[in-house]
Amino acid sequence: MNSSQAPAHNEYAGDEINALVLDSGSSTTRAGFAGEDAPKSLVPSFYGVIQDASSTTTPDDYLFGENAVHNPRAHLEIRNPFGADSVVENWDAATRLWEYAITSRLTGIRATHPSKNGLNVGNGGEEVDVAMEGMEEVEKPMAENPLLMSEPGWNPTKAREKIMEVAMEDWGVPAFWMGKTGVLAAFASGKPSALVVDIGANTTSVTPLFDGLPLRKGILHSPLAGNFLSNQLRLQFAQSNPPVPLVPHFMVKSKSPVDANSPASASYVSFATPPSDSFRRLEEERVLLSFKESVVQVWQGPGRLSSRQHPNSERTNEDEAATRPGRPFEMPDGWNSMWGVERYKVVEGLFDHRAALTDDENPAPDPKHTLPTLIFNSLSQIDVDVRAQLLQTVILTGGGSLVEKMTDRLHSELSTMFPNPRVRVYGASGSGAGAVADRRYAAWVGGSVLGSLGSFHQMWISKKEYDEHGPGILEKRCK
Repeated sequence: MNSSQAPAHNEYAGDEINALVLDSGSSTTRAGFAGEDAPKSLVPSFYGVIQDASSTTTPDDYLFGENAVHNPRAHLEIRNPFGADSVVENWDAATRLWEYAITSRLTGIRATHPSKNGLNVGNGGEEVDVAMEGMEEVEKPMAENPLLMSEPGWNPTKAREKIMEVAMEDWGVPAFWMGKTGVLAAFASGKPSALVVDIGANTTSVTPLFDGLPLRKGILHSPLAGNFLSNQLRLQFAQSNPPVPLVPHFMVKSKSPVDANSPASASYVSFATPPSDSFRRLEEERVLLSFKESVVQVWQGPGRLSSRQHPNSERTNEDEAATRPGRPFEMPDGWNSMWGVERYKVVEGLFDHRAALTDDENPAPDPKHTLPTLIFNSLSQIDVDVRAQLLQTVILTGGGSLVEKMTDRLHSELSTMFPNPRVRVYGASGSGAGAVADRRYAAWVGGSVLGSLGSFHQMWISKKEYDEHGPGILEKRCK
């Protein structure tokens, strides 16, 4: 279809439609309407299952949402539908999570089938057969909204096609499109050619794109991301002398103020059946996230934390960091301390594998997974003629990138590796809510911008095209 041709009445374009945008990560899932500045629906990507020896679990028993997964119920196990590489492993849970994210806040829940709504029961209590023409369409929860979804750049073809099948057949969407998270993040910044560095929860990815198209050979990902930083904090707390107590909020009944580094003075909640280990770990992650956002800092460079400040000097950057004022943090039970140079060491493993904290169960990371090496290897896979242009537009995004001074450190590392081309790293400046949203929801915002463009109508894959060509059309239309 010619992009200058006006769309027909049954096609999808611009303000005439209300497209949905769904961006699902391994930590949170974002959903909203195209054209808006931020997602209206934010739900944890974790789900709960009540599991004890006397019960069996079906997908109907999955619990979604903040209130469900953060409520310390007996036998509540916390799970995640994504694998370590952020690719879906449990499809039943993933599809129900996505449907919940959209229907709970945006479109309304799926209609109950008439055979189960209690209105079709005979006088004797027996169910009466119900035949209502078009009822299948009524039951589909998104029949009126085209859907734009994000995906990781390394998503397998079978997984992509499975998502489209669910959207078209189970949800009944009239049109569908899928974009890679790196590409959508670049659209959010208005950059058609860029090198997108996305630090998420499970994975850090590097996506080079040129003129709006991803360069697939250069898309690489690493397990050193937000969860790696959380694990580094756990190791640091455990290896401290004395160890730092990590007590989540749900365990604390009351607390009294104490001096720094003194034992906590708190009373704790007593449970008849203690919450599961998986639930406690999820709640500990909330404390660690708060710690990362308020205390942890990246050594901004030049050089790494262990490097000498000058070639002829014995003084290192770590010595300099130790002279800077500390930052306080109070645990949920009242234990508190001042954090000095330790706060810089948490993130060093992301840039230098030798600086990562380790123990018997947590070996040093693979050098190829560190952020500088990941970017270097990504650029090595693409045409040399476009490398300089991409280095001038490096976009830093993802919730894991919100650690203070991350943008400065990445600029320092890249300028050292690539001294000739000019390096520019774009990250939302400031520390307000707007800056956090720009970085954390960049892929969703890019999808919102794209889905609201009038010229985007020719990109949608319609239900008719899906019926004619099957899910294989996705590989041709969404590259």
